[in-house]
Amino acid sequence: METLFWSCLAGGILFAAVSVLLGDLVSHALDGLLDFMSVDFLKPMVIASAVTVFGGAGILLAHYTVWSGFVVVLLSVVIAVVISALVYFFYVKPMDNSENSTGYSIRELSGRIGEVTIPIPETGYGEVMIKLGAGNTLHIASSLERHQLSAGTRVVVVDVQDGVLRVTNLDERRGDVV
Repeated sequence: METLFWSCLAGGILFAAVSVLLGDLVSHALDGLLDFMSVDFLKPMVIASAVTVFGGAGILLAHYTVWSGFVVVLLSVVIAVVISALVYFFYVKPMDNSENSTGYSIRELSGRIGEVTIPIPETGYGEVMIKLGAGNTLHIASSLERHQLSAGTRVVVVDVQDGVLRVTNLDERRGDVV
C-alpha cells in the first residue's frame, strides 16, 4: 500500500514540475487531446491535486497512526476529495471566470465617450471612435439632436439603434463637479 501512496505523491509532484516548466509546450503539443476532460471538476489541475493529496495523506496516515490499511485508504480518499474540491472552488473556477476578453456588445456602448472621426451631418451618418480597453473601435453614428458634428468633436453615446450609435455633443465644463 505504501508503494501506491509514494507513487501517487511522486506522480503529482512530477505533474506539477512539468506543468510549471513545460506547461505551454505540452499544452500546444496535446492541443485537443484532453478535450474529453471538459467537465469542470475533471480539470487536470483538480485531478492532479487529488492524486497528490491522496498519496501524501496516505503516507502520513500510514506512518503516524495505528489504523488499518482500509481506514487509511478511506481517509486518504476523503482528504483528497476535500482538498481537490477546495482547489477547484478557490483556484480553478475563479481563474476560469477571470479570463479577459476583448469582445463587447454594441449595447454596452451607451454612456461611453467618443470622438467624431468622420463628420456627422444633421440628417446623415458619420463615424465615431470609442476607446475600449487597450484599443479603439470605430462605429457608424448619427446625431441624436440632428445637429452637425465636425471631426474632432467629443461626443457621448446616448442610444444604439439598428447598429448605429446615436450621439450628442459632450458638454464639458471646466471646474464642474459631476
